[in-house]
Amino acid sequence: MADNKQMMNQFSEVKFLLDQRVIQYNHTDFIDTDPIQIPHRFGRKEDIEIAGFLAAAIAWGQRKSIINNANRLMVMMDNSPYEFILEGNPASDWQYIQHFVHRTFNAVDCLFFLSSLRNIYVNHGGLESVFIEGFHSGKSIFSALTHFRKIFFEIPHEQHVRKHISDVTANSSAKRLNMFLRWMVREDENRVDFGLWKDIPKSALMLPLDVHTSNVGRALGILQRKQNDWKAVEEITSVLRSFDPEDPIKYDYALFGIGAFELKSNRIANNLIY
Repeated sequence: MADNKQMMNQFSEVKFLLDQRVIQYNHTDFIDTDPIQIPHRFGRKEDIEIAGFLAAAIAWGQRKSIINNANRLMVMMDNSPYEFILEGNPASDWQYIQHFVHRTFNAVDCLFFLSSLRNIYVNHGGLESVFIEGFHSGKSIFSALTHFRKIFFEIPHEQHVRKHISDVTANSSAKRLNMFLRWMVREDENRVDFGLWKDIPKSALMLPLDVHTSNVGRALGILQRKQNDWKAVEEITSVLRSFDPEDPIKYDYALFGIGAFELKSNRIANNLIY
C-alpha cells in the first residue's frame, strides 16, 4: 500500500514537471528548430500534408541535416509539392529528384514516395482519407498505421523501400508516422501543430517515441520497457493519457524538450523533479 502511494506521489510530481515543460516548449519558437517548420511554409492543406509527410519521413539523424534536406527537397519540387506530385511529369519534371539523398533514404526511395503519394491523392482521396479510413476500421492509431502502410505499398516497388515506412504489426514504434499524425491531428491555442484532420481525435494519438522521449520517460519512471517498440509506445502513452485524457501527446514537447535541450546524459538529476 505504501509503495502504491509512493508511486502515485512520484507520478504526481512527474505530471507537474511535464505540465511545466509543456508550457515552456509548446510555443511557436519550437517551430524554428524542428522539422515541423517545413509544412509551416505552406498554406494549402494538401501542400501542408505532403510537405509534412516527406519531412517526417526523413526525420532521423541530426536535426539541422533533416531540415536542410527537407528544404532542399521542397525546392526540387518547385515549392509546390501537391502540384508537383499530381501534375508533374515523372519522366522530365521529376528528374531532379535523382540527386536527392538523406542518409539511407536515396533517390529511388524518394521517387517511389512521390509515386505512392500520387496514387494516394488520385485514387484514395489523399493522405487524410487513407489515415481516417484506417483509424475508423479499428478505432485506433494502430489500425490507421496498418491500413496506411498497406495502401502506401499497393503499387509496384523495390523491396528495400519498405524499411522507410514503419510496420506496427511487427512491433515498430513508428516514431516518424506518429509525429506526422501529431502534426496533422493535434490542435491547441499555440498553433504549433496544424489540427487539419478533424475525424481523428487528438485523445487517440500515440507518442512519437524516440531516443529523447524514451530516455526521459525511463528516467522519470513512466516507461519501464527497455526496447523502443510499439509496446513501449502503448505503455508510456497510457501514462500520459492518465495525465491528460483529452490531449496526452502534448507531453511529447515536454519529454523531447527535456531530453534534447536540457540534458547532457540519459539521467535526470533528482533536483529536476524534487
